[in-house]
Amino acid sequence: MARVNERAKQKYFERIKEYRKITQHLLENEKKVLQQLKREEDGAAYKRIRLANENLDIVSYFLIINNLSQNLLGVKNENALNDARKACYKAIIYLEEIFSSLIDVPYSDYEERLTEVTAFPEKDRFTLIRKLGFAINSIELGFGANSKWKWSFVELEGRLATISKNCLDMKHFIAGLDPRVEGYKDRLFHMNMTAGLLQKSAEEYRKKYELSTRRLDDYKKALDYLGALRRIYILINKPDQAEAMKKKRDVWLVKLNQDMKREEQDAKAARLGVKKS
Repeated sequence: MARVNERAKQKYFERIKEYRKITQHLLENEKKVLQQLKREEDGAAYKRIRLANENLDIVSYFLIINNLSQNLLGVKNENALNDARKACYKAIIYLEEIFSSLIDVPYSDYEERLTEVTAFPEKDRFTLIRKLGFAINSIELGFGANSKWKWSFVELEGRLATISKNCLDMKHFIAGLDPRVEGYKDRLFHMNMTAGLLQKSAEEYRKKYELSTRRLDDYKKALDYLGALRRIYILINKPDQAEAMKKKRDVWLVKLNQDMKREEQDAKAARLGVKKS
């Protein structure tokens, strides 16, 4: 059995050698591009799009390494999964630097950023968002349901939702939500996917607050995602859905205010040395 295990290890390290080589090459290239960005800003947004894409490629190679570890050695490669998670975060940061990380704000607050990437087609933006979503889901699946990183994926998916929203050039996008316009189906799917991501992020941040952190900023993030979704519905002229989001957010806001008041009372009681009943 020991000899079989040793053969399995040898086969595993032989199989991952090429993937390690590719990821190292991509990481070295990233350093060069970052040095270029320090020297000049011309085409910076497109360079960051390239870096985001390449980091998602890195994610895929680390996921392959983990899969090979499970198939050949029978164990997860936690280091490879963690490296994949870090590469995913870097991809998100590059995209946030382009499209912003603003959540519940008017379109005009980040509209100017989109002028820097007019040559980045909306179809390619949609593809990149799907690639990022697939990477996040694959890493989460690799770690498993009981991972210590469980709640960090709420943040990753929330940032994905924000980027998906902010990369939409709403002025041109809304005009394209017409079945007679070329690209309508992809456009509609991107819009529906964004709405779904925003809704999920609101629900997950509230769950994170209630089941884990009890941090008010997590609950406020949940409210922000509901607010962002309401803005989307207003922009695409869906008043019923917008009103439903407003009502839901108002109900959640009551809960937040109650919790904030309770925390203040508990803090005051603690200062006075009064025990909870």
